[in-house]
Formats: sequence, C-alpha cells, structure tokens
Amino acid sequence: MSLFRRIWLMVIGLTLAAFIGSLTVNTLTARGYLEKQLFIKNKDNATALALSMSQQQDKDEVMMQLLLSALFDNGHYQSIVLADPEGRIIVERVADDDIDIGAPAWFMALLPIDAEPGSAFIQDGWQQYGTITLASHSKFAYQDLWQGTLRLTAWFIVGGLAAGFLGTLILRLITRPLDDVVAQAHAITERRFISVTEPGVPELKSVVSAMNDMVARVKQMFAEEASRLDAMRKKLNHEPVSGLPNRDYFMSRLREALESEESAPYGALAFLRMKDLVAINRTLGRIQTDALLRDIGDQLKAICGDHDRWLPARLNGPDFAILAQNQVDVLSLATELAKRIEALRLNNAPELDEFFHVGAVRYSRGDAMSAVLSATDQVLAQAEAARGNGFTVHEGLASDIVALPSETWRTLITEALNEDRIKLVAFPVVTSDGRAIHHEGLVRMQTEVDGPWRPAGDFMHYAVRLDLTTNLDLSVVRLALNHLRGQEGDFAVNLTAEAIANWNFHNALLALLRNESGLCSRLWVEVPEHGVFTHFEAFRELCSTLKPLGCRIGIEYFGRKLSEVNKLADIGVDYVKVDSGFIRGIDQNEGNQEFLKGLCKMVHSIGILVIAVGVRNQQEVDTIVTLGFDGATGPAVMEPTAR
Repeated sequence: MSLFRRIWLMVIGLTLAAFIGSLTVNTLTARGYLEKQLFIKNKDNATALALSMSQQQDKDEVMMQLLLSALFDNGHYQSIVLADPEGRIIVERVADDDIDIGAPAWFMALLPIDAEPGSAFIQDGWQQYGTITLASHSKFAYQDLWQGTLRLTAWFIVGGLAAGFLGTLILRLITRPLDDVVAQAHAITERRFISVTEPGVPELKSVVSAMNDMVARVKQMFAEEASRLDAMRKKLNHEPVSGLPNRDYFMSRLREALESEESAPYGALAFLRMKDLVAINRTLGRIQTDALLRDIGDQLKAICGDHDRWLPARLNGPDFAILAQNQVDVLSLATELAKRIEALRLNNAPELDEFFHVGAVRYSRGDAMSAVLSATDQVLAQAEAARGNGFTVHEGLASDIVALPSETWRTLITEALNEDRIKLVAFPVVTSDGRAIHHEGLVRMQTEVDGPWRPAGDFMHYAVRLDLTTNLDLSVVRLALNHLRGQEGDFAVNLTAEAIANWNFHNALLALLRNESGLCSRLWVEVPEHGVFTHFEAFRELCSTLKPLGCRIGIEYFGRKLSEVNKLADIGVDYVKVDSGFIRGIDQNEGNQEFLKGLCKMVHSIGILVIAVGVRNQQEVDTIVTLGFDGATGPAVMEPTAR
C-alpha cells in the first residue's frame, strides 16, 4: 500500500473516531440535559396544578377533573394522575401510544429518555386532599435530540468532506517531493541524472538533498572521466605543438573518406610543407618557431571551420595537410591556404624569402589511397621545384567528376522522394557472441529513373545545403516502420543534424510515430555526434519526444567531442556508436586501445551501450571485445544466424 494511501486512511480513521466520539458525547450530554429539564418541568407544573386545586373552595370530583383535563388537553403531558391520601386514584389522564414522536423507533430504543414525574400535595384547608403526579410527554425531547443529532451528523459530513479536500491538497504538497524523488530514481534507470528542488519540510529535504548530492557526484565523476579521456584522445591523436591531429589519425580518416560508402563522393587533399624547418628554427629560435607552428595550426583550423568532414593535421615536422570532403574546387582551397601562410610569413619571418610550398589534388571516393598520396606528393614536389612561396594544384586525378548545379540536385532529390525512389539497406549490428542487437538501415537513392542506387555520401551533402533533410529523414523513418511491420527484430535509422534542429520536423515525426506504439519499441534512432552538440537543445527535445513512445536514442560517430559529453548525463541516451576512425587498426594501436577501454567504462557507468563501427577484420573484432564493447558493425560482422 502506498504511503499516500496509508496517510489518507489514517486521516479518515482519526476523523471517524473524532466524529463518533463527539457525536456520542454530545448526544448523551443532550439527553441528560433534556431529562433534567423534563423533571424540573414536571415538578414545577405539578406544584402549580396542586396550588391551583388547593385554592378551590369546592373540591368536588367534577371540578378537579375539569382542572386536570384542561391542563392535560394541551398535549404536553404523557400522564396526569390525581390520587387521594390513601393512594386511590380519583382522576387519571394518559396519552395515547400512537402519537407521532418525530424520531425513529431505533433511535428512541438506543437513547431512552427517562425523566422522573413531578409530584405535589393538594391541600383542603389544613388537611391533605390528595396527591397530583404529572409526567410531561417526551416526544418533544426526542424530536430535539433527533434533530440535533442530524444537524451534528450533517455538519461532520460537510466538515469531513471539506477536511478531506484540504487534506488531499496538503498531502499532495507534502508528498510532492517524494514523487519528485521517485521520478528522479526512474530517470536514473533511464540514464538521466537530474536534480530536483529541495522541499521546505526538513525530513523530506534531507532525502531529496541526499539524492541530489548523489546525482551531482555521478555527473561530476562522469565529467571528470570524460575530461580525462578527452585529454588522452588529444594526446594520442594530436600533435602537441600545433594542436592538430597527428599523422596516424589523419591517415585513418583519409582511408575512411576513400573507402566508406557513407563518405563524400569526392574531395580535395592539400599538403603544406615548411621550407627548411631547421633554418626557420635557427632564425626565429625554438620558442618563436613553436608559436609559429601553433599559428599555422590555427590557420588550418580556421580554413576547415565548421565543415564536419574537413580535417587539418600535422603529418611530421614540416608537413601539414587538409582533407576537405565535398570540396570540388581544389584551386580555391590551395589559394586560401597559401594566402594565410604567406600572411604568417610576413608577420613572423619576412626575411625568409622561401618559406612554404603547397600541393593540392582532387580525389574521388574509391580511389586507391596510395595513388592519392602519390599524386599529392608529386604536385608538392612541383611546387618545391618552382621555388618561392606558392602552390601547385592538379584536378586530373578525379577528372571524371561532374559537379551538377545545386538546383539540378534539388530536382533530382525531390523527384526521387516524390516517386519513392529511396530505400534502406540493412546491415547487422551484433553482440560479441553473434546475437543481433539491431539492423542499421543505410539510405540509398535512385536519383535517375532506372539509374544506380546512390549511397548517402553522393547526395546527402546537397540535401543539407538545399534544406531537404526534413522530407528525406521523414521518408527514412517511414521506410523503417514498413521494415518493422514486415520483419522481426529491431531496426535503426540515422537522422541528420539539420533535421533535428527543425521544429517542424519534430512535430511531423511525432505525428508519424504517435500511432505506431507497437513499432516504436523496436525503432532505434541515432544522430551524428556533431549534430548532437551543435543543436543540443533540439536533441534534448528529440529525446523527450521519442523516449516516451518507446524509441531508443543513440549517437553515431561518437568520440570526437568528449569535452562536451557530460551534457549527456541527463537526457537518457541509450547507445553510442564509436567513430570508425578510432576502430580502424585498433588491434595494432595500443594507445587507442587504452582510450577506448576508458571510453567504454565511462559510458557503461551511466548504462549506455557501446557499439564499434567499421570493424573490418577478425583481429579488430577480437580486440574490441576485450576492450568492453557491447556490439559491432562493419564489413567483418556477419548476419546473425537463427537460434
């Protein structure tokens, strides 16, 4: 039985006890008072009647009977008896038994009114003529006692209802902090660590305060661990002087850009080489040279800006690089890079005539990594041979790319959506022992009738630029629901950052899923990490919208923004998919193994599943199992067998 119900039953019991006690005491007291008043009345009336009879000169029986009857006939008396001194009855009047008393028989039986009759002597001169005995009728006393009991009962009922209403309000106010604590406990089970307002009641305040302290400590530990892991990630994957990603991390991302179907269909690769870094160090000194390298890193970061798929790096001492996915204009990239580095030269080392060289090429997804690197090295060598501070570009490596105008892409994507030339290709996500977690649906689009089915990397960039992601993502969710209707198991879909930032999309998605409660519990929805922290409030709202429906919420490409991961402690994320850049070659990278082991431990501490993405061979599968991953997906992950 709930605490609220127990308190309420206790209040009802105390109220009934008070009512019954008060009613009993009041009724018995009233009965005693009425009995006393009736006796006094009987005594007084008997004395008055006896005095009246004593004053009669002629005391014949007829006259006595007339006096007695005159008094009796007013209806206030139960009986009047006139007896002689020897006790013989001279005159007697007794009321009929069928008089309407005005109170229930059970009430009169329960509370009988027994008032003593009044007696007085009648004198005839100096002699006693007789004795008059008078008993007032008790019907009026019963009527008053019954009416008083009814009024008291009615008052207690009204008062009890009013007290019950007020008591309910007061109990709700008192127990509201307990409800908040219960909600807080439920939130913890849903991986949401929230604090609640402390009440004014001291006993409840201590409970709520303890819960809030526990939540605060969990958040603090989570934030500290996230900060530690982020520092480890930067140490392992970043070069300390310039603050840029190092060669290993850059090469992993470049390989992913060339080989993954979800990457952009084309891009640009630019190399920057400082001319004779030893001479620069000798001229400027170590401290100023390090400051110059940091400035170069800052300029490369500024060029990449908010491009989620652009990546700057320092490959070794004098060599820097920029990977720019979806960048078709190689010349503008090389020009911007050379312009910024030339400005640094003029500000820091104008005496060095030959300071840097830039080489840039265009690539296509699917090009061999060795070929792209070789081409970039060749154009960089051409720039060095030309001497001076300049750049060389070459766009022939991916000359088969035809960059369609944006409006053409708008037409292609819109028509494909309208004609349902879009589908989801399912890839398994399994546990370490081969059991299915869910299938992930990757979108494919047929931009031309009877044309090839393009991966998301071919058209998603234009869908984002042309603000078509809302319709595209809604179509993806509809396809996922259709898949769930026809297939067993859970299914996951990806939503774009731009779509979740659109409130119209939230409303349309809610309307689509509201009537699919049976399917929502099998639907997994994931958002890129970049979009989660760029549009965090929109992501929080998405979680609060979808989780009550039963959907599970995840983050893909996880691990690049650990400095902000403490924000996840109060929104209830169910799973994360770790960026494939950390997974590639993990069996040979002890530094990343330590990082990922800590990442799994941290995320598991708040009950979130950790899934590895892009697992390519059995060695990587074996390694991620030892690191604590809950599941994996990628080329090396096979479809789970039926059990």
